[in-house]
Amino acid sequence: MARTKKTVGAYPSGIILFSLTLALFLIGFCGLLAIQSKQLVTYIRENYEVRAFLDKGLSSRKVGNLSRTIAEQPYVLVTNGEPQVTLVTKDEAAKEFIAETKEDFSKFLGENPLRDSYRIKLNEAYFDEAKLQEVKQDLEQINGVFEVVYQENLVDNINRNITKIYIVMSAFALALLLIIVVLMNNTIRVAIHSQRLLIRSMQLVGATNSFITRPFLGRGMWQGFLAAVIAIGLLLIGWEVAKHNLPELGTFQDLEKVIALMAGLVGLGILIGFLSTFQAVHRYLGLTLDELY
Repeated sequence: MARTKKTVGAYPSGIILFSLTLALFLIGFCGLLAIQSKQLVTYIRENYEVRAFLDKGLSSRKVGNLSRTIAEQPYVLVTNGEPQVTLVTKDEAAKEFIAETKEDFSKFLGENPLRDSYRIKLNEAYFDEAKLQEVKQDLEQINGVFEVVYQENLVDNINRNITKIYIVMSAFALALLLIIVVLMNNTIRVAIHSQRLLIRSMQLVGATNSFITRPFLGRGMWQGFLAAVIAIGLLLIGWEVAKHNLPELGTFQDLEKVIALMAGLVGLGILIGFLSTFQAVHRYLGLTLDELY
């Protein structure tokens, strides 16, 4: 039975492709989690409200002028060209209070003691306790604004928790990347081990190191590219399944960042394939005949 002729660079690649695909999938999954987390954080910050209570007895014209004045402030969030400033009349506030507490204070007070107010959403950059204090002081200097309130210390608690989450995710992603690089390097080294004698034979007939290395590098880069494409396909399928079961996830989708992540996976796959293959081949190029056995 004739022996199969070996070709330079034609080493078993199934386990390498599987390992690299799995590795890139895990990295991509972490990346998607990071993107969604960032979008969720932005959503939370931009939906945080401060309330500016107005003086009593203001005319409707004065209340309208206050709305325009507040909307012009640089810290007010603007979405689709619309400043996020919402008027809540004292009657609407009374209905909300009664609905939440199930107690109708008007029955024993005889009047509505609440004030008209504006609910103001702020830019994400102002989601900080010190800056919120500045916003509060600035709004309270506007004629017609009685008081500005917000949940103190809540912002700092949220920011601290967000920082902790980012640190944990970053550490996990870094550790995962290091483990993947080491595993891929060892996997490719074992695969190329089957061609060590062919590499030595080519050296003996005068082949240069670059000539020997070229087909291995080409195959390694191709495997990295193919693994990235498969990993991206799996991520997209998983993402669509997740959105089908949790439609709210579509709210936090950032297409530009997702595309950048996919492009990064392709580049990372090619880079890992290239570097791991180069290091493994270079090792065998420098072995003596005794070390080959």
